[in-house]
Amino acid sequence: MTAVPSDARPPRTAIVADSDAGRLALNAHALRRAGYTVLEAADADGLARLLDEFEPSVIIADAPLSAVRTTAPVLAMVDLDDPADIAAADPSGVHDCITKPPAPQELVHRASVLIEQVSRRRASRQEAEALREQLREVSAAVRATNNPQEIANHVVAGFGRTFKADYVVLATFEDHRVPVITATWRRRGLVELHPDELPGEDEARATADALWAGTETMSADGSEADAHAHAPAVAGAASTLAVPIGEGNSSLGIIWIAMMERPRTWSSAELGLIQHVAGNAAYGLIQSHLINSQQQVVKQLRELDKAKTDFLATVNHELRTPLTSIMAYLDMIQESTEHPVSKEVHQMLDIVVRNTERLRTLIEDMLSVSRGGLDDTMMHLAPVRLGQTLDLVAAALRPLATLQNVTIDVDPVPEDPEILADEVQLQQVFTNLVSNAIKFTPSGGRIEVGSESHAGADGSKWATVRIADTGIGISSDEINHVFTRFYRASNAMNGAIPGTGLGLAISKDIVDRHGGRIDVASTLGAGTTVTVSLPVGTDHAQVN
Repeated sequence: MTAVPSDARPPRTAIVADSDAGRLALNAHALRRAGYTVLEAADADGLARLLDEFEPSVIIADAPLSAVRTTAPVLAMVDLDDPADIAAADPSGVHDCITKPPAPQELVHRASVLIEQVSRRRASRQEAEALREQLREVSAAVRATNNPQEIANHVVAGFGRTFKADYVVLATFEDHRVPVITATWRRRGLVELHPDELPGEDEARATADALWAGTETMSADGSEADAHAHAPAVAGAASTLAVPIGEGNSSLGIIWIAMMERPRTWSSAELGLIQHVAGNAAYGLIQSHLINSQQQVVKQLRELDKAKTDFLATVNHELRTPLTSIMAYLDMIQESTEHPVSKEVHQMLDIVVRNTERLRTLIEDMLSVSRGGLDDTMMHLAPVRLGQTLDLVAAALRPLATLQNVTIDVDPVPEDPEILADEVQLQQVFTNLVSNAIKFTPSGGRIEVGSESHAGADGSKWATVRIADTGIGISSDEINHVFTRFYRASNAMNGAIPGTGLGLAISKDIVDRHGGRIDVASTLGAGTTVTVSLPVGTDHAQVN
């Protein structure tokens, strides 16, 4: 075989290692005549020294010297009749073998072929790694967004640039898992594809379903030799690759990669990378569609919630205005000295006043709940004497308790702790709690209200209020739900005891905002105790 002229290829360096001096000289001479720069080694130490200093294009070594660590291709000379020679040619380090003594021309030819093969393999690996890196960036871009159109745009642009395509089109089908989108990329200088130049939707779906079922891709060119010559393709393309996008047992869409001027042969590595990115795209499209759908639902719920709040605020205003007038006229009638009413009428007016106040409280509670709790405005914090607040609440509710034949006792407080709080809100809390106790305590029952100060395990100071009644109690199955808005215990429902299930929820909201805690303990048929603990000092309240 004629040697390639040395000026037609890059310079090559060969290390020849052989303990046979005659064979070493003969082989070195043949390589030099072929244009190689040759370095010679007569033993393993000499070979090692040369490898430390040089990076040869090829190593031609006698089998006993071929076990070397190097990135260069190794051509071992083996005596096929010598088992020791055969064993010495380690397959893990030797790339090719030649019988010894080799013919000079055969040696040069085999060395040159080996260099070319290794060079091509390295170039192929580098190209594959470059492709992986480029497509890794595409997958990263796909994962970085929740916008389905952006995901599709990243995929078609990534495929187009990576594979130097002319056109890349991604289209999803009508499917509940993904939105219907189309993304197109074209090489600079090309006109935009007309929809008629792409396979129709039915044809595209049938192709994608068939390919997805077989977990493969389809390449088609215009030649009769191509097995897929009549497969769907971009009109006028010399080569079209169809890649299905799917999830589970069915496809979601398809990607077309078209070469308009030249056929394209796809390697298995390229197809594997394309399918991997297509899988990432399918996952991204599904997830983004779910997220967008959830965001739409959240947006609609917020709009509905706002409409509800606005409606309740309007109703609250419309109800409070006449209610204020009613309460004002009731006060005028009760306090009139010119035309005093009889005792019986006065008692009836008291009932009207209490029910009017109850209606006003209900309206305020509904408005507070509709806003998601208390207003976001800062609380009006000021020093509050807890015992004094409890006395005011008990005094205001004793007439109602008397009507129910229920006794309210407020235990004397040896030390009335002062806390930083919103007094109006605290009165609302204790009014709710004592009113509940009155409602759920049968005639002849008793309500005890007491308070005390104590120190926590961490040294912090707390004021605790306990409101205990001898009422109907709450079952152990239901006690964990008492702070849930609109929740009412079954015995309250069965007993037709009036209420909305908002009092405890609002009370807990207020106590939490003061940095405190509220607990309920109850025994069915024996009574309920509600404990409210509030920090003595400023830190908790100011933070909340």
